[in-house]
Amino acid sequence: MLTKLEALILGIIQGLTEFLPISSTGHLYLGRNLFGLQEAGLLLDTMLHVGTLIAVFIFYKDEFVKIIRNPFSKLTFLLIVGTIPAVILGLAFKDYIEEISKTGVTIGWEFLLTGLFLWMADSAKNGYKRMDDISYRDAFIIGTFQAVAILPAISRSGMTIVAALWRKLDRETAAYFSFLLSTPAIAGAIVLQTKDLLGGGEEEISLSALLVGIISSAFFGYIAVKWMIGFLKNHSLKPFAIYVWVLGLIVLAFQFTGKF
Repeated sequence: MLTKLEALILGIIQGLTEFLPISSTGHLYLGRNLFGLQEAGLLLDTMLHVGTLIAVFIFYKDEFVKIIRNPFSKLTFLLIVGTIPAVILGLAFKDYIEEISKTGVTIGWEFLLTGLFLWMADSAKNGYKRMDDISYRDAFIIGTFQAVAILPAISRSGMTIVAALWRKLDRETAAYFSFLLSTPAIAGAIVLQTKDLLGGGEEEISLSALLVGIISSAFFGYIAVKWMIGFLKNHSLKPFAIYVWVLGLIVLAFQFTGKF
């Protein structure tokens, strides 16, 4: 049974790692295994993602008010175009991704791959594009990188920031658009997971524990979004690359020795 303390810790993990470029899904897998909560995976993941969705809605409330007032704006279509690749890959490989997510067999390698992309992108020359300069081609390419992050330990925020930097967005805008683009992706994941939950089979979790997880995920997700946008403006991605490399090697070492 999930305790409130475990829900708090997992909510913090989800909130921070959804928007730091280090993979929330990979970290949640490790966290659930640490607490012996493998059977609570889908329900727990869904509720924690609700928390991070709340965080981005609050942070980007002005943008969403504009979209509601003018649903046919360029920003609306940028988000649609950027989401298309994730929808296609997510539906096409849904069963495969669910299987490897349950076993965690690939997450060590995926942490290493995330680090490689972060390290390479950090060497890119500073871009010049702001929000008004983002093209539909930019959005589609960034969205394609986001789609690759359906793999469990490939960081969604990391991949979209990487793609945005390579498309010559300035560093602050790269993070800003990355997190804004996460909104339909997170919402879509919640819808798909909720549909699967209707089939039952999940371990029962108390409502109070779930609420603790949602609130902590939302709170720390908001902090992570705000902090990361400011951090990337003047700082390197390489510390995050080093972190996921070390983590990936540790996971692989445990897997090869049969301790994980």
